[in-house]
Amino acid sequence: MPHRSGRIITGRIQKNTLRSYESLITPFCRDHGNLELEELTVDLVPAFLESFTNVRKPQTRKIRFARLTSFFNFIHNSLSRDFQNPCNSPMLRKPVRPRITTKWNTIEKDAVDEIIFRSGKIRNRLIPELMARGGMRIGEVLKLTASDLQDRKVNLR
Repeated sequence: MPHRSGRIITGRIQKNTLRSYESLITPFCRDHGNLELEELTVDLVPAFLESFTNVRKPQTRKIRFARLTSFFNFIHNSLSRDFQNPCNSPMLRKPVRPRITTKWNTIEKDAVDEIIFRSGKIRNRLIPELMARGGMRIGEVLKLTASDLQDRKVNLR
C-alpha cells in the first residue's frame, strides 16, 4: 500500500501508530461496542469526540477525527459494504475552528538601513545586511566561514 511519502508499507504497522489508534478505539469500543453497526449514527461521533478530546488543541481533535474516520472506513471495506461511515457527514467535516492566519510584523526598509549603518563592528553589520539584502536566513548566515567570502562576493555551498 503506498504511503503519503511515496514509500511502500509492507503491512507492518509502527508501534506508535498502533498505540495511538488503540488509545482512541479502545474507549470508543468501551462506550459503543455493544451497538450494532446500523446503530452507529452521526450523532454518536461528535459526542464521543467531545468527551474524549474536550480540552485538546484543534489539531489533536482533527487527528483523532481522522483516525476514527479511517477506523470506520476499515469496517466498511472489510466487514460490511452496507455500513455507512458516520464521520462522512458534512456537519462533522467542518473544521473545529477557522484557521487563524498570522500577521507578520515587518521592519521598514529605513529602519533596517538604520540598524545596519549604526552597527560598529563589520561582523554585526554584515549579518543583517546578508539577511535583508540577500534573503538569507540567520542559520545560513551563521554557517558562513571566512573562506566563503571573496572580495564583495559570497560563495554559497
